[in-house]
Amino acid sequence: MATVSSPSPHAAGVLGRRGAAALYLLLGFSAGLPFYMFSTVLSVRLSEHGAALAVIGFFAWVQLLPTFKFAWAPLVDRFAVPGFARFWGRRVSWIMLAQLGILSSLLAMAATADDASLPVTALFAVLLAFWTTTLEVAADAWRIELAPTPELQGPLTAANLWGYRSAMVAAGSGALLVADRGGWTAAYLLIAAGAFAPLPILAALPPLGRGGDRMAALAKGLGASAAVLVVVAVVAAQIGYLLLSAATWLGIDARTNVTPWVLGLAMLPFMVMAAALPAIRRAAPDSRLRASPVWGPYADFFWRYGAFAILLMAFVSIYRMGDVLALNLSKPMILGLGYSKTEIGWADGVVALAASMVGVGLGGWMVTRWRAGVTLGLGALFAALGNLAFVWLAAEPPGRTALYLATAADQFGNGLAGTVFVVYLSMLVNPRFAGAQYAFLSGFAFLLPRLIAGAGGSVVSRLDGAGYAGFDLFFLASGALSLAAILFLPLIARARPRKP
Repeated sequence: MATVSSPSPHAAGVLGRRGAAALYLLLGFSAGLPFYMFSTVLSVRLSEHGAALAVIGFFAWVQLLPTFKFAWAPLVDRFAVPGFARFWGRRVSWIMLAQLGILSSLLAMAATADDASLPVTALFAVLLAFWTTTLEVAADAWRIELAPTPELQGPLTAANLWGYRSAMVAAGSGALLVADRGGWTAAYLLIAAGAFAPLPILAALPPLGRGGDRMAALAKGLGASAAVLVVVAVVAAQIGYLLLSAATWLGIDARTNVTPWVLGLAMLPFMVMAAALPAIRRAAPDSRLRASPVWGPYADFFWRYGAFAILLMAFVSIYRMGDVLALNLSKPMILGLGYSKTEIGWADGVVALAASMVGVGLGGWMVTRWRAGVTLGLGALFAALGNLAFVWLAAEPPGRTALYLATAADQFGNGLAGTVFVVYLSMLVNPRFAGAQYAFLSGFAFLLPRLIAGAGGSVVSRLDGAGYAGFDLFFLASGALSLAAILFLPLIARARPRKP
């Protein structure tokens, strides 16, 4: 990897506002297309192959990987991919590498679509999650650099989420429809083809870096990318082997009640941050803590916000919790109600896409006109209503109208809450550390929800075994947690960053 010190200075001028919006529509599509393939679609695939509900819940922890993207985000800020970076710039070089990683991971998941070995399935799902997250890190950092104010962020975020959600819905719906007719291998190959499509478009962009020969830059970048892909796959396999060995040694299996461990792990980040805060606040600008290229970006956030940083982290960790909890178990619940993959596919197609686009568009409009407290409150309210729609669906006789209404409510609330939340997080970030700080905030926002989501299958199974309606109570709780975020709003409104 090559070291670079600054983003391309003329990228905004070359792209223009409309060009940047169009590009972020494409980047959103690139990041959204694979997301369901290692989350919702994978849970349906595992369910069809007879995996226990608790095991499907464990697979939700693959979605934990994006929450730890702060661990490698400083690399995206500091280094560039040789070849690609010279012609297209640092940010696009990482985006192109990530797209190649997404393509290779989807092809591997297509080749192992029978799920004969769940550890192998987990490995390729983790690689797909890693490269999807890397794409988001680079794209988010570039977005913050190109649009430093809420007025500029609103349209760019809306375009990005339109692309993201349309790709998610297309992938989820298309994969299920194809799988129902041609099998899971065909479904993953279809999404792999779609994931490859944006790469030639990016390669055709005008020079955003120092320029030079386009084809030479492309050839060198492809060679460097192949080497990186192999190294990451080997490292991921080794880490996975060690984790599985540790789980076996500890006696953890599908029957293990992991909920207490999960909640304990979720509390650790808050305890570590609270302990380190006094030292960070006293640190001088040239101290090793604040000047470090590894820890400095994160120390800067706590130095600027002080005790409010803990409150902000608590707020962001609960704001999207309802949506995350619903994501992994909503499809197994709907399948259990008697709906087919085709019916779910159609609901996740036209209905979900239209509702999500309206929610994203309304959220993008709201953030340019109303203050953050109002938009965040409305987002939490509609997200909660989307979760509660699944409780209503479970009480209704199976029918397409009920499925479509529940899906529309869920996707509208998800789109609205997601848009206002992305803009809010972007405004908390110091532009000096755009990639690392946004990765930290957006990753931490999903740490607690995804930890709990991984235990969701075990929780529902135990509730059902005790004679309760497990799914009903689960989605009631997830809706209540979305509403709980509103209680934080009067407090976080007082948070002001400390000036250097």
